[in-house]
Amino acid sequence: MSFIELLGESWPRFLSGMGITLELSVISLIIAMFIGLGSCLLNISKLWPLHFISQCYINIIRGTPLLVQTFFIYFGVTKAIGFTMTALQAGIIALSLNAGAYLSEIFRGGIEAVPAGQMEAARSLGLSKSAAMLRVILPQALRIVVPSVANQCIITIKDTSIISVIGLYELTYIGKQIIATTFRSFEVWVMVGVFYFIIIYALTKLSKLLERRISLVQSEDSQSA
Repeated sequence: MSFIELLGESWPRFLSGMGITLELSVISLIIAMFIGLGSCLLNISKLWPLHFISQCYINIIRGTPLLVQTFFIYFGVTKAIGFTMTALQAGIIALSLNAGAYLSEIFRGGIEAVPAGQMEAARSLGLSKSAAMLRVILPQALRIVVPSVANQCIITIKDTSIISVIGLYELTYIGKQIIATTFRSFEVWVMVGVFYFIIIYALTKLSKLLERRISLVQSEDSQSA
């Protein structure tokens, strides 16, 4: 079987695996954004219990491998509470919690990069601290962290390959199945790599476009000021 024939025969399965990979990535990253932002706000809170909870979460997630977290959720938690979940559900939970911890630190860095005078100016205009955070600080912080968030999104997409260990039919798992029947490991892994490259290259271009758009808006704002 030639490479073209192998590609033609495997194409539908690769597209199916690519669809699962994209679904896993998009859902996980959306949830991770909310988890990361929530954890960040707890982390910067002056209330010690909230800060402690956020720090425990971040340190545990960043201090353990994603593979261990995936096994813990899919095998450990389900057995402990007597609840069954699909590989996709376990993968989404694991990736969301993992990416959320890193996004939390990214968001915290963005908030700390906003000049302290911005908060003071917002409070002097009569805004409460929470309103000032939501309407003044967070919009500026989110602009700052766009490159770092995009980088974490790329990492999470590549991390979806780890979820194949629990039997999720994503791109890497499909590649393993095809190799098991064709014994063409070199060609199959090349094709898997190409599919991942397409996804990540598209995301990289999108993030660059977003960065340029934000820079343009900031430039227009500074000129109008």
